[in-house]
Amino acid sequence: MPTIVVLGAGVSGLTCALELARQGGNDITVVAKHMPGDYDVEYTSPWAGANVLPMALDRDSCWERRTWPVLRRLAKEAPEAGLHFQTARVLRREKDVASGAKAALADGLFLQDPWYRELMDDFRELPRSELPRGIHSGCEFTSVCINTAVYLPWLVGQCAKLGVRFKRGVLRHISEARGMSLHRSSHGHQADVVINCSGLLACRLGGVMDSKTYPARGQIVVVRNEAKGFMPTTSGTDDGEDEITYVMQRALGGGTVLGGTYAKHNWDGNPDPNIAVRIMKRAVEAHPELTGGKGIEALSVIRHGVGLRPYREGGVRIEKERIDGTWVVHNYGHAGWGYQGSYGCAERVVELVDEILKHEKRSSKL
Repeated sequence: MPTIVVLGAGVSGLTCALELARQGGNDITVVAKHMPGDYDVEYTSPWAGANVLPMALDRDSCWERRTWPVLRRLAKEAPEAGLHFQTARVLRREKDVASGAKAALADGLFLQDPWYRELMDDFRELPRSELPRGIHSGCEFTSVCINTAVYLPWLVGQCAKLGVRFKRGVLRHISEARGMSLHRSSHGHQADVVINCSGLLACRLGGVMDSKTYPARGQIVVVRNEAKGFMPTTSGTDDGEDEITYVMQRALGGGTVLGGTYAKHNWDGNPDPNIAVRIMKRAVEAHPELTGGKGIEALSVIRHGVGLRPYREGGVRIEKERIDGTWVVHNYGHAGWGYQGSYGCAERVVELVDEILKHEKRSSKL
């Protein structure tokens, strides 16, 4: 039985572990410094919104295309997973369209003829009569919002039902992961394959040390007020090129997430109170129903938070590599689309693991 160690218990690591376990015939251990239930600035997944807003350009859209049907099915059939449907409203500001400015949040989200019009349910372009002042154009479609505090433990539970084991560990070098399996095989506790889902920490992990990976700091405010009707996201703000506007209501009483920022190379894990005020003002302007027109004073704040998105120049890294005699499959660098690309990326990881195991089996017969 192949022995696999998955490094990282964020949405990418847990989804990879789940898909490998569903395949059957694998013994899997998830090793991580942080597990669901922890809140640490290094551990990105709990801080995510998280919703589905297609962000890639068409040529790089395969991960999101492959993931959306799974998340849509979970929202329909598995309410205990913490997903629910909400209408996404993507708004392109007049000044951004006129200047050709590139939005901080995404490459493909704010295109005027987006590829995802064929993918997303009920996609429609908004008529001018429905556009707020200062908005050039916009579109709307059925999406989902994920309560990460529910969904991450749900993934753990799904993995556990299939025999996946979990272990806390702090690694200095990727090669250490090979010896951290909780399964004793014919060659001891040595794993056949390591899945590297270390996220942002890939830039500091020995044997990887990916200098192309760095944080894109995201600050949010979570409130009790309900964002009824739709989730608005705009192409820019007047408050700075790394500040953005979005509102999303989490399922199962998870509160409403107001955002945000997209500050690259910024490691500061402390919420900035001035940015928080700007976030709340923009959110109330974009979604007046939050406070019934009473302004930010009527917002009931649950908490302020900061998450560090694992941004990577050149995009996500999904490939196999032999390091110190151990096969490693990398899956990191998802920036702000880790959830909405999670199953597509995990499917590719499974394919790469199959390639490795078939190669090793052939080699052993020679």
